[in-house]
Amino acid sequence: MKNCSELKRNIILCVVALSIPFMLALDGIQARRYSSVESEIEQLVRYQTELIENNKNLITGISVLSSADRIEELASTQLNMRLAETNEIIRVEMNHLGGDR
Repeated sequence: MKNCSELKRNIILCVVALSIPFMLALDGIQARRYSSVESEIEQLVRYQTELIENNKNLITGISVLSSADRIEELASTQLNMRLAETNEIIRVEMNHLGGDR
């Protein structure tokens, strides 16, 4: 009986002793995966920052290109347009046909 319980104890000790290197190997694998994911996150944050800066530049460009002064300048210099005189403006009224909707 004593021999059997001592054998069980020895088996348990061997299993525990053999599981330590296995656990260390798993820890190493997990650390490598964590490092890889962390690197990918840093890369995505840099990419997101680039996209935000690019978006800001595009918004600034839209503001510059759509300013009233710039449009008026292009209309007069490149398209030979001018502001209409008061007597050149025609107002058209549209009456709704077919009743209320």
